[in-house]
Amino acid sequence: MKSLFKHLALAALIGLSGPALASLAYVSNERDNTISVIDTQSMEVIDTLPVGARPRGILFSGDYSKLYICASDDDTVQVMDLATRTIIDTLPSGADPEQFALHPNDRHLYIANEDDDIVTVVDVKTKEVLAQIDVGIEPEGMAISPDGKWAVNTSETTSMLHWINTETFEIEKNSVVGQRPRHVEFTRDGKIAWASAEIGGTVHIFDVDTIEEIKLINFQIRGVPQDRVQPVGIQLTSDGKYAFVALGPSNHVAVVDAQTYEVLDYLLVGARVWQVALDQDEKFLYTTNGVSGDVSVIDVDQLKVIKSIKVGRFPWGVVIAPTS
Repeated sequence: MKSLFKHLALAALIGLSGPALASLAYVSNERDNTISVIDTQSMEVIDTLPVGARPRGILFSGDYSKLYICASDDDTVQVMDLATRTIIDTLPSGADPEQFALHPNDRHLYIANEDDDIVTVVDVKTKEVLAQIDVGIEPEGMAISPDGKWAVNTSETTSMLHWINTETFEIEKNSVVGQRPRHVEFTRDGKIAWASAEIGGTVHIFDVDTIEEIKLINFQIRGVPQDRVQPVGIQLTSDGKYAFVALGPSNHVAVVDAQTYEVLDYLLVGARVWQVALDQDEKFLYTTNGVSGDVSVIDVDQLKVIKSIKVGRFPWGVVIAPTS
């Protein structure tokens, strides 16, 4: 009976925002060396998959048939077939791959190798290393513009964004930002790039055409020490309305007006929120909370946390794919 009431309550809650599209969320668990699979309709873990050592960055192939996994302590990128949920291949990588980004051509994978201070570019079909690009100290974040022109890497210790021309594999510009930049996210049209600076406690907004910073966002949460407000992951809604920024050990996600850059709200989630991902119809936002070992689910229309889902130890990355 309790189970029935639980499911009815959850159905009613989800119904407030209308039916969600069927999709699966994949969550990398650093300490367990696993991937948790969450059914986004039931909002429950339906599978746990063994992978390499210390999985962090994860992303899909263009057709959602494969999942690429940064197995950081194995110094490799693993390839998982999503039909069988098994590892079918590995790709060459430098030391300690942490994040990566796949070019729109669905072939060139740009990998940030934190311990080597390089970005490695690999052809995922031939497994050929196309380039190794020297960047700043402790590279982590990677993003590629929607038109495929720019690959942007963040170097944590150097506090820079490195703008890499994807045709020449050369750095064309270095942009100084706040301390310990962790993540870059492009708008859907590719005109604006958002970059988080974890220790700086800031998000930097760039005009992509000019590669100039146009806005700096600061965050202040009542009752939370300023040094615990540490921006990491960023997600932008496709309609250009919201930006969601994971604020690390502050245990909050900031809701930002993506047009005016005004901070609208702070939502309390689990402990040490790392990354964030929207589901397929952007009704719900999923956050990985490393210290509390769970995923928080945020209703985007209500801007309200509606559920916590227990996963593995130290969840880090999260990506969501359609099931049909």
